[in-house]
Amino acid sequence: MSGVGRVPRIVVAAPSSNAGKTSIATGLVAALTARGLAVSPHKVGPDYIDPGYTGLAAGRPGRNLDPVLQGEERVVPLFLHGARGADVAVVEGVMGLFDGATSPDVEPGFASTAHVARLLRAPVVLVVDAGAQAQSVAALVHGFATFDPRVRLGGVVLNRVGSDRHEAILREALDAAGVPVLGAVRRLDALGTPSRHLGLVPAAERSTEALATVRRLGEVVGAAVDLDAVLRLARSAPGLDGPPWDPAAEVTAVAGRPRVAVAGGPAFTFGYAENAELLAAAGAEVVPVDPLRDEALPAGTAGLVVGGGFPEVYADQLSANTPLRDAVAALAAGGGPVAAECAGLLYLSRELDGTPMCGVLDVATAMTPRLTLGYRAAVALSDSVLARAGTRVRGHEFHRTHALPGAGPTPAWRWPGGAPEGFVAGSVHASYLHLHWAGSPALAERFVAACAAAVPERARHARR
Repeated sequence: MSGVGRVPRIVVAAPSSNAGKTSIATGLVAALTARGLAVSPHKVGPDYIDPGYTGLAAGRPGRNLDPVLQGEERVVPLFLHGARGADVAVVEGVMGLFDGATSPDVEPGFASTAHVARLLRAPVVLVVDAGAQAQSVAALVHGFATFDPRVRLGGVVLNRVGSDRHEAILREALDAAGVPVLGAVRRLDALGTPSRHLGLVPAAERSTEALATVRRLGEVVGAAVDLDAVLRLARSAPGLDGPPWDPAAEVTAVAGRPRVAVAGGPAFTFGYAENAELLAAAGAEVVPVDPLRDEALPAGTAGLVVGGGFPEVYADQLSANTPLRDAVAALAAGGGPVAAECAGLLYLSRELDGTPMCGVLDVATAMTPRLTLGYRAAVALSDSVLARAGTRVRGHEFHRTHALPGAGPTPAWRWPGGAPEGFVAGSVHASYLHLHWAGSPALAERFVAACAAAVPERARHARR
């Protein structure tokens, strides 16, 4: 087992999206775990879905590393926090190796896979889709190996190789590039993970099927990739400075230990592990609730957090759970703090595509063909259970639904070029903006404090 700061690690990158990074990264995590190693899975960027697969393979949470959402200075501490007790870490990249955030207020390449690899001082394994090329692969790899001398390209995994002859041609061409070939994976369309309107279907929704896919990916990658060479490369990474991130050092715990329910289950799979850790560090007792199956909030619930996911896929089942919808509405009406983002906003709305939801907000929500996607530098417009007016945060949007109206009389946020967005209504804060609370830990502290204050207030109302 590695000590803090000495975690062996690799970053799995690609020249572009759709090269097979998720499949190869998941297969590596599964194969190394099958060897008996404790593997820490990570994902560059804000995506929730890919870490679900690598997390399933590792048996521990897949954690995001995002300089935009968390702050550049927190990437290494958060990595070390997530990798506690691990023998090796596998960090899956985002988009192409050098493709960064497109926000106008950041420099080109910021928050790219290369940027995070530099911060982590980690060697890169480049996954190359070789399905439509032969000798040209050498020019491609040479370009990626020499483009930025601060990024160490430690090896290549060839993906979607057609035959033994094809593999031999590719390996011969890459000899001249001076980058080791760590493995060659054949075309295996049967191992593809199903997609829908926002990308891959989350692993948590596929349960048994997802487990079988992850296991098979581990078998395929374990047989096609030189795992010993991968481990040698990972162990060549130098030590990292500084202590791991500690949620208890980020917030002050409130008294009273209020119970905060966090929505989960197949309909609400989008959530960052650090958010729940910050709630606990701020003094909350964090308990799960599944809006598809649980007919009541956990006894003594003081506040509710409803994150992202796919309620549009489960709208009928969510609507049919009338007891829980009524309980959520009663919690909000009684002053219990509720923080909802994206899918949570849909669940709190009056209706989703005409199907009744909780009715906490007098808002109609519906699917739309337009994908709304991107980072946002937001300012809180109103005091709420989550933030004071004027609080600045960085978040991201990722949805194909819209809300009518898009903001309430007391909006939640505004960002440059955008209209006021979201809803602050009493103890409720609802918005399309996804937030990683490690980048703004005061959000967790403020929310838990509001939950603690609401407990005696609701008790007084109950006695009347």
